[in-house]
Amino acid sequence: LTGTHVIMSKVSREAYEEAVEKVLSGAAEKKRNFRETIELQIMLKNYDPSKDKRFSGTVKLPHTARPNLKICVLADAKHVDEANANGIPCMDMEALKKMKKDKKLVKKLAKSYDVFLASASLIKLIPRVLGPGLNKAGKFPSILTHDDSMVGKCDELRATIKFQMK
Repeated sequence: LTGTHVIMSKVSREAYEEAVEKVLSGAAEKKRNFRETIELQIMLKNYDPSKDKRFSGTVKLPHTARPNLKICVLADAKHVDEANANGIPCMDMEALKKMKKDKKLVKKLAKSYDVFLASASLIKLIPRVLGPGLNKAGKFPSILTHDDSMVGKCDELRATIKFQMK
């Protein structure tokens, strides 16, 4: 598969399945000590990047794409209890206030988790308490309402991937 560049207008399903089969058999033959990833590049017809806007988004996959995703819940009292019951790492408002916009502590927090969820009541207060650190790291929390299932929301985040037009 390496080094073969085939230019065609549309990849047939057989060619696609054959390529995936080769990748999977290659991974099984030569076991590696790290998680292998595959990058997929897609050409878009009738899309001129110089004229049209760039885009990005997310797609929820049917299977868990990132099982080792580290999630932290910035929670109010009700969510703290729920997170502790489900074994999900969480921080309450008091723990966040102790950081007092200390850039190093906020940066360390952002590095230690991949994604953050925040209770609806706290989401507006986070920039005031932590400063711009989480936003700069691109990890501003997603909202978690009391109606949402915390475990369901975490599973949804693990099954969601991001895409962007570079």
